[in-house]
Amino acid sequence: MTVTLHFHGAAGTVTGSCYRVMHGQGQFLVDCGLFQGNKSVRDLNLKPTPFDPKTIDFLLLTHAHIDHAGLLPKLYREGWRGPMWMTEPTAGLLEYLLPDSAGIQESEAERETKKRGRRGDEPAKPLYTMENAEEALQHRQTCKYGEWIEPGPGVRARYWNAGHIIGSASIEVEVKDGGKTIRLMFSGDIGPDEKVFYNEPEGPSGFDYILSESTYGGREREDYTLVQRREALKEEINAAMARGGNLVIPAFAVERSQELLHDIGVLIKSGEIDPRLVFLDSPLASKVTGVYRKYAKMFDDVELGADELFNDPRFRIIESVDESKAINSIRGGAIIMSASGMADAGRIKHHLRNNLIRANATVLFVGYQAPGTLGHVILSGAREARIHSTLVPIRATIRSMGNYSAHADHSELMDWIRERLPAHGAIFLTHGEDEERAALRAALMATGVSGDQVVLPQLDDYFELSAAGVTGKARPATPRIDPLQVHSDWHNAFSDFSIRLSQRLQAGSDAEKLAVMRALQKELDALGAAPTPPPVATPITPVESQSFDE
Repeated sequence: MTVTLHFHGAAGTVTGSCYRVMHGQGQFLVDCGLFQGNKSVRDLNLKPTPFDPKTIDFLLLTHAHIDHAGLLPKLYREGWRGPMWMTEPTAGLLEYLLPDSAGIQESEAERETKKRGRRGDEPAKPLYTMENAEEALQHRQTCKYGEWIEPGPGVRARYWNAGHIIGSASIEVEVKDGGKTIRLMFSGDIGPDEKVFYNEPEGPSGFDYILSESTYGGREREDYTLVQRREALKEEINAAMARGGNLVIPAFAVERSQELLHDIGVLIKSGEIDPRLVFLDSPLASKVTGVYRKYAKMFDDVELGADELFNDPRFRIIESVDESKAINSIRGGAIIMSASGMADAGRIKHHLRNNLIRANATVLFVGYQAPGTLGHVILSGAREARIHSTLVPIRATIRSMGNYSAHADHSELMDWIRERLPAHGAIFLTHGEDEERAALRAALMATGVSGDQVVLPQLDDYFELSAAGVTGKARPATPRIDPLQVHSDWHNAFSDFSIRLSQRLQAGSDAEKLAVMRALQKELDALGAAPTPPPVATPITPVESQSFDE
């Protein structure tokens, strides 16, 4: 049987990572992540799994971020009971990330059920439950970097440090194809060269197929050292404190929060900044920080000892709801970090709602903001943002820093791919928007790699592989999502239209307001009767977990 490689996620998007490999002795997955972004993309999580989970022998997990691991409980809800292989720190993170995600799914379903009950509609069902997450955790298997494992017949694998987050890995896989062996390298998410806590990404060279992420294809960050990054953070903090208000930082619960706490602790210790208090308001980030403390001996480039790490007297790591609400009484001098990093879920939305309206407050984004997220709306220069169904005026100073990214930029991705070459069969560019993938493909071709050898798969594409090269490829007749809805769906367009219409009506006289509404009514009448709406679906679109990747 030919080896077949399926792309069930992270193909033309930066989320939903999921690869399926079929071979003569079975099939397995690499990652199974949650889709995030606009509502049309998130709806992919609700659609039927594009394969039968019960036929999967095992899963190899690159790292714990929810866009790589967030659909694992759904697999177990659907009856899968196979083992998941990962590094020990990844297993430690999943202990908290999967229940956290399940808790969010359950609470959102409960909230939606109350709304539907008032309309007489059917109850909402969560994507998965806490029970499903606990079931998934029972099937973790751990391995060490650089050591071969044999997770199933005809397959062996080896994990390499990816430098992205704690425990993250690129996975080298060998699959038997008759009398030959096909060698694949799954990059996972690659970290930048300058990264606190870890050495640079590593791995061997010479594969038949390389699957590389392309999140920052075509985009370069300003070169910096860790000292320069800390200096830039110092300037942002001091400027925010000088404005007199609070500094609000949406930060991912995994890695970004811990890096920021480390750098803020160093700056406080050296006397370079003087905030009143520093809050990390996230139950999940609090638990994750405990995992970082446990594995602190693995870290490099850490200026604080294990006993000092995250332990400054001004730090307040918040878990309870009451403590979180109490932060609202602080009107200035505080640094408030909270998840999620794209501001689409969790307690950060409350802190933004309370601080965006204050002209002396500052909001600092320290990572990529995907189109369709609240963070993207705020960072794009909007004058208002919809938070908890309320339009909130944006009066705060909005700032951003790109050098806290956990992803390699264009040059660093090129370096990682070059160090893995040659790729005798093909290089698949995944986990990136189409523009970024095209830029990375063009750069590879400029180095002499054949254009036919660099492939940009779309969702659910599959390829027949041999040691000599790709022998066939196909695409499903009916796509799971309209490609046009991936980047800007009608939900986003409607939200933008509603905000602009509200602003236009508020600015005009009564006569002007009436004229605008009559003009719109005329356009609606010209379109004819509205189509009959479809029946109300029972599930809800899952919200984004507090631990989403950038």
